[in-house]
Order: sequence, then C-alpha cells, then structure tokens
Amino acid sequence: MSETAKKDWGALKVLIGGILGMIVAMGIGRFAFTPILPLMQRDLGMTNTLAGWLAGLNYLGYLGGALLCSFAPQLLRYRLLTGGALLSSLATTLMMGFTVSVFWWGVMRLVGGAASAILFIVIAAEVAEALGRRGYGHWVGTLYGGVGFGIALSGLLVPWLDNVWGWDGAWIGMGITAILLAMAGVSIGRKRELVQPVQIALSEKSSGLRSIRLLATAYFFEGLGYVVTATFIVAIITVTPGLESFAPYSWVAVGFAAVPSTIIWPLLARRFGSKQALLAAYALQAAGILVSMHADSLGEVLFAAVSFGGTFLGIVAMTLAEGTVRMNGDGRRAAAILTASFGVGQMLGPVLAGMLADFQAGFALPLLLAGGSVVIGGLFIAFDYRFKSVCLSVRQD
Repeated sequence: MSETAKKDWGALKVLIGGILGMIVAMGIGRFAFTPILPLMQRDLGMTNTLAGWLAGLNYLGYLGGALLCSFAPQLLRYRLLTGGALLSSLATTLMMGFTVSVFWWGVMRLVGGAASAILFIVIAAEVAEALGRRGYGHWVGTLYGGVGFGIALSGLLVPWLDNVWGWDGAWIGMGITAILLAMAGVSIGRKRELVQPVQIALSEKSSGLRSIRLLATAYFFEGLGYVVTATFIVAIITVTPGLESFAPYSWVAVGFAAVPSTIIWPLLARRFGSKQALLAAYALQAAGILVSMHADSLGEVLFAAVSFGGTFLGIVAMTLAEGTVRMNGDGRRAAAILTASFGVGQMLGPVLAGMLADFQAGFALPLLLAGGSVVIGGLFIAFDYRFKSVCLSVRQD
C-alpha cells in the first residue's frame, strides 16, 4: 500500500470510528426514546406528561454535561471520564428495559443525557483534530451525519424488536446494538490521540455577551420549538388513523434527512450568508411543525419528518459557527453561552408540550406553540443586525 493510500485509509478509519461513536452517543443514547415512547404508552399507559418530564430530564443532563465540558475542558484529558461516559450511555440505554420505576427511568435519562453530551464533545474534538492533522479537515462535517444514521437505525430496529419482545425488548435490543457498535468504534479508533483541551479564558479579544444576545435568544426559541417534534413525532403519528404502521418509519425519514444536513446547510451559509441560510432553515422547520398539526396523509407526515430532520442539526451547526465568529474565534465560550440558551428551551419544551397534550387531549396546541416558537426565533435572526453581509465560513465546534 502506498503512503498516500495509507494516509487516506488512516483518515477514513478515524472518520468511521467517529461516526460509530456519534451513532451510539446521540442517535441511540439520546434519541432512541422517541421511537420507543409510543410502545411504552401502549403497553404501560404512560402519559404524555410523564413522557415530557423524562425527555426534559434527559435534556437537563445533556445541558449539564455540555456546560461541564465547556467550563472545565481540562477534564476531557482523563480517560476515566470519557470511558465512564461511554459505559453510562450504554448502561442507561440497556437498563431502561429492566424496570418500570418512574424514578429510575428519570435517573437513567438524566445520566444518559450528560453522558451523551460528554461523548459528543469528546468525539467531535478528537476526530476534528485527528483529521486536521492528516490534512482531511474538510471531512469533519460528515462526522455529524452519524447522528442521523443512529436515528434512522433506531427507527428501523425498534419495530422489529417490538414485534419480537415488546417495549422492554426494544430498549434492551437498542442497548445491545449500542454496545456492539461501541466495541467496533473503540477498536477502529483506539490509536487516536486525545486532543488537548483549551482552557476557557474570557480574553480581551473576545467580544462581549451583547454580540450574541439576539442569536442566543433565537436559539432558545429554536430549542423550545424543535424539541416537541424531536420527542413526540412518532407518538403523534402512532395515534393518527390510517398512518399507525408508518409511525416508526417516520423516524427513519428524520434520520436520513439529518445525515447530509450538516454538510448542506453550512455550504448554503457560505454561498448565501449565514443569516439567509438560518432564516431558510427556521422557516422550513416551522412549516413542517405547523403542517404536522393536522397531517393526515402520508405526504404531509413525510414532509413534517423530512423538514425537521433536514434542519435541526443544520441550525445547530450554523448557530455555533456564527457564535464563534462573533466571539472572535472563542468557540468554547460561544458554545457555552449558546448551549445554555438552547438547553433551557429544550428542557422546557417537552415538559410543557406533554402537559398540554394531556390537558387538551391532543397535540394540536403544543405543535402550534412549537411552530410559533420557531417563527419567533426566526424573527430574532431577521432583526439581528450583527450578521455580516459577507458569507461566513462555517465551523463545527
């Protein structure tokens, strides 16, 4: 094998290992709850209110893990933390199927959320550094497609696992799947070096909070709105007459739409400007949420799934990139502030939506409010004068 081929193969192994990690940490560890939720409601009588609280606890854990990594990045050098996060993610997914205790469900979703955040940040940092060192930094966007692949995989496997073993077998089966994928990912990426964390410093070069105030506010409303679909889309379609059989596969559509989104939207941002691309993504997502209010045909449901899957990761990528630019390259500080805003929104969203859905005996009002929230976020983007007129280079942090 030539030196060039060895270099290509080495970079590809890094990328494959990272994608497998994203499938485990995010696609399964964070988002497997969505396709399994309607099974738990069917077999256990779980209310939408309880489902919303469990989702909210998961997002609370995610916020805590993300902020820990942002404000204490020196912890990422310790394999004990990252190894513990991986084991926690695997265990909390697997063990969801071994109990019917609401308390332990809540604990596992909280711990699993924190583990997902730590793994996401560590994998992103390691893969970006390793690819950049090998001269393949332009491959980084592909890494985040692993989240979409994991979502699609859970959408495909959960119906089969349910038919064989039921709701608890779905959790156990996804946990075993995650363990196998994690073993493969660790085996492929075991020789990668951990990127040395950079300490957070509020340097004089960094712009103040005012530079991202409107961007963070928009991001809060995005978190508040998008998470309703992220939590309940499969459950909503499950109770739609005539579409019950399609419900789990709507999550597959979300996943496959998400796979290319972190590449496509940054390209559009570079071509047309970050503000224009963000406005388009917010508008498309809001349209899909509002259509889902009364979606009773396969075409409408498919549009809702694809418009959601095709925008939510793209919005994350573009927002973090814009924040980094405004903070003069201080991406960790920007990520901490923006993640906090987004995290508060996505904690509140499922809790409020679940309670309203039980009170109103349906999701029409929660979806209307979710779509309205995304529209409000778009308005903050529209009136944010700090966007540059030139096209900005998009960077994942």
